[in-house]
Amino acid sequence: MTDLHKVSYLDIGGTVATVERTFVAIKPDGVERGLVGEIIGRFERKGLKLVGLKQMVVSKETAETHYGEHKGKPFFDGLVSFITSGPIVAMAWEGKNAAAIARNVIGATNPAQSPQGTIRGDLALDIGRNVVHGSDSPESGVRELGIFFKDGELLKEWNRACDKWITE
Repeated sequence: MTDLHKVSYLDIGGTVATVERTFVAIKPDGVERGLVGEIIGRFERKGLKLVGLKQMVVSKETAETHYGEHKGKPFFDGLVSFITSGPIVAMAWEGKNAAAIARNVIGATNPAQSPQGTIRGDLALDIGRNVVHGSDSPESGVRELGIFFKDGELLKEWNRACDKWITE
């Protein structure tokens, strides 16, 4: 099992815990607007654990792989052009139901349909500039982590002192 997949380890109580990992990226608009700290803080406050982080400029090839499911759709070229237009912050988050939890923190793709309290509901106005990307399922999380991170770039086992206060 690579460090990109589900991780099992002994939890603080001595039982085996299995947690999920998911991919989140702060898009060029979020980086340009200085929202990196705000966005990271929301995931940390929710209780997810940051196990990988890097700032990068996405290559056209990587963008086309990442958005591969949309190839041939009218908005594909725009997605690729936007995500390669400036630096992003690529992150790996870990926790129980990490993909679903992250999507709830992020909000709906269209900020106009995102409730207040979500990243997009509070920080974005336009679907084309919605500040952040999050994997839509555990399977997508594994695929996307593999696109943006190599084996060895994510923390393996790390038990935070506060983990026992976040999950049972």
